[in-house]
This record gives sequence, C-alpha cells and structure tokens, in this order.
Amino acid sequence: MKILKKLRENIFLAIVVFIYVVLLIVRPEMGIASIKSSGYYIKEMLMIMPVIFILTALLDLWIPKEKIMQFLGEDSGIKGIVLSFVLGSISAGPVYAAFPMCIMLKKKGASIRNVVIILSSWAVIKIPMLINEAKFLGPRFMAVRWVLSVIAIIIFSWIANKIVRDEDLPKEEIVEKGLYVNSDACMGCSQCVKCYPELFELKNKKAVGKSHQNPDMRKLRNAIEACPVKAISYKE
Repeated sequence: MKILKKLRENIFLAIVVFIYVVLLIVRPEMGIASIKSSGYYIKEMLMIMPVIFILTALLDLWIPKEKIMQFLGEDSGIKGIVLSFVLGSISAGPVYAAFPMCIMLKKKGASIRNVVIILSSWAVIKIPMLINEAKFLGPRFMAVRWVLSVIAIIIFSWIANKIVRDEDLPKEEIVEKGLYVNSDACMGCSQCVKCYPELFELKNKKAVGKSHQNPDMRKLRNAIEACPVKAISYKE
C-alpha cells in the first residue's frame, strides 16, 4: 500500500522511470543515451538553481515593493515593457532559472504582462543567444527573427494579462495559526527545514509547518528570509 501511495504521489517520475526501463530493454543504446542526457540536465540544475535562489533572495531584500510596482507594475506602461525586455534579454542560464525571480517580482507588484515578457525574453531573445544566432545564421536572420519575436511577445503578454488574473495564481494556505506557506509556490528546496527543523519539514517535496508552540522568532525570520520564492509568511 505504501508503494502504491508513493507511486500516485510521484506519478510523473514513475512514468519517466518506466519509459527508461522500456528503452533499456528494447533499445539499450537509446536508453543509455537518454539517461546520460537527463543526468546532464539534472547536474546543470543542481549547479544553477542554488545561485538563482541566492540572487532572488538578495533582490527581494534590496529592491523595495514600491520600486517594483513603479517600474514593473500594472501602471508602469512603456517603461515597464522596456525594462522587462531588458531584464529577460541580459539574463544567463536556462529559462527555468527565471521562475523563482518571476514569482518574487509578482509577489512584490509586477504585472502579469511584464512577467510574461521577462520569461519570454529569457527564453528566446536573450543577448548570449542572439550573438550565437548571428554567428551561425547571420545578422540579417537574427535581426528579423528578433523583431518578429518581440512583436509576438508583446501580443501574447497583452493577451495573457487579459486572461490570467491574480486570483488564478497560487494562493497562500494556513498551516497553523500565524504561519502561512504557499505550497504551490514552494519548490522543495528545504532551506526552511535547514533554518528551523523544529517547525518545518518536507512532505511530498513541499514545506509544511509542524505543530509547535511559541516559535523561535529568530529562527522563523531566518527561514522566511531563506525561502527563495517567498512562500512563507508569519502574522502575529
């Protein structure tokens, strides 16, 4: 029963493992190549994500909410669009590294439109990519593709801003009185557990609060600050 429960909780992982097993049996060379490729990307994530978590936490501490709302909020206008393109274009690393930062920006007042622009720019028009594109496919190809991509991103970000509402995004849930954890935003990095193991634990790769009276506020503040996606909050 425990095995079946674990399989249901990790159904996607179970399917991936099953596919690998089938490939190893039917096409061993393809199965080995797939495992090596997956190992490469897992290694890349383990190297990149801790750095992204630290940078996101620092940006959250350094940049006040008022500035985020002024330059990336609903009323930021053209300057918000331009700044979003710049942020996405000067980025480095794979696009999944942008998710923690975008969660932080949205929590501090960035509009859905600008978050979409940052993610899209990060994925398809960042400067390192454009340089290599011009090198291999030519400057003319790169310039035309860049212009068309920018137009498409502006259109899609406008559509997304009309369709997606703040209430559609993950909500905070109450774990215990005064303590709030956004389980949908939680990435299972376990930073809160390391800071305050008496209060936090991981269940199904998500942080949850234990039953605990009179929490140590110093440890709790450290755990809240350590969370890279700001999924934890506390109200006295």
